[in-house]
Amino acid sequence: MRTLQLSDTHVERTDAPNRNGVNATDSLRLMLAELRHLRDVDAVVVTGDIANAGDAEAYAVVRELVGEFARPLGAPVFYTTGNHDEREAFGKVLGSGHAEPEAVLETDAAERAAVSTVGGYRFVTLDSLVPGKVYGRIGAAQLDWLRGVLGTPAEHGTVLALHHPPISLGLSVTQPVFGLLNPEELAAAIRGSDVRVVLTGHYHLQLFGLLESVPVWVTPGVVNRIDLTTPYGTERAVRGASASLVELGGPASPMFHTFHARDPRAHETVYQLDEERTRAVVEEHGP
Repeated sequence: MRTLQLSDTHVERTDAPNRNGVNATDSLRLMLAELRHLRDVDAVVVTGDIANAGDAEAYAVVRELVGEFARPLGAPVFYTTGNHDEREAFGKVLGSGHAEPEAVLETDAAERAAVSTVGGYRFVTLDSLVPGKVYGRIGAAQLDWLRGVLGTPAEHGTVLALHHPPISLGLSVTQPVFGLLNPEELAAAIRGSDVRVVLTGHYHLQLFGLLESVPVWVTPGVVNRIDLTTPYGTERAVRGASASLVELGGPASPMFHTFHARDPRAHETVYQLDEERTRAVVEEHGP
C-alpha cells in the first residue's frame, strides 16, 4: 500500500498571494507537478487545513487539483478537517471527505468521521477540529465510533488519519499546546487494534513518534514549512512545499519518504516570530 500524504495546503478563496506573500494554490500546483513521475500510488490522504479561511471556493480548487493528479493513478482521495477548515463549507464540497464511504459518523457537534477500504487496508478519517481554536480534540462520540469500527479487523489493517498530531516534538513552545489535547484517549481507543499507522499534519514539519506502539507520522506542509533552527521560544516559517509517501506491507513497513518541491525561493523566510510574539500567540490561542 503506497499512500501519498498532503497536508496544510491553506488555499485561499482567490488564486493570489496571501498576507505573507505566498500563493498557496501555486504551492500545491508545484508540489503536484513535482510528483508527476510518481507511480503505484494506491491512495491520497489530505490531512487538514485545506482551506486557509474555510471558503468553499478553496475546497473546490483543492478537490480539482488533487483529483486531477489522482485520477490517472486510480487512487481515491481522502480528506480530513484541520483547525483552519470550516465544517459546513468542507461538507458542501467534500462531503464526508470520502467519495464512496462505507460508513460515516456525523455527531451532534457536526464532526465527521468516515471509513473506506482500499486494497484490504481500511482508511479511517477523524475530525479533530475545535472551532475557533488552534489545538485539536477527538470527541467522545468519535472515539466510541472508532472503537466500534476497529472492533472488526481489516484484511491488512487500518490507516488512521487526522489533522492534529497526538505527539509533540518539544523543540517549539507552540507544539505542546497546539497539538491534539487528548492523545491518551485516542491511544486507549486504538489499543490492541489493527491500526498500522496514524497520519497527521498541522506542524508544517516532518516528525515521527509512537502512540500506543503505533507509528505516528507528521508530514510537512504544502504551503510552507517550519524551520526548527531558530532559538527556543521563537518560530520561523520558510518557503518550500513538501509531501510524504507512506509505504505499508513490505518487510520494513511502515516506510516514510518525504518530497520537497524544487522551489527557486525555497528556504526564504515567510514569517518570523520573536519570543514576545510567540508567547503572545500561545497565550491567545492555547488551551
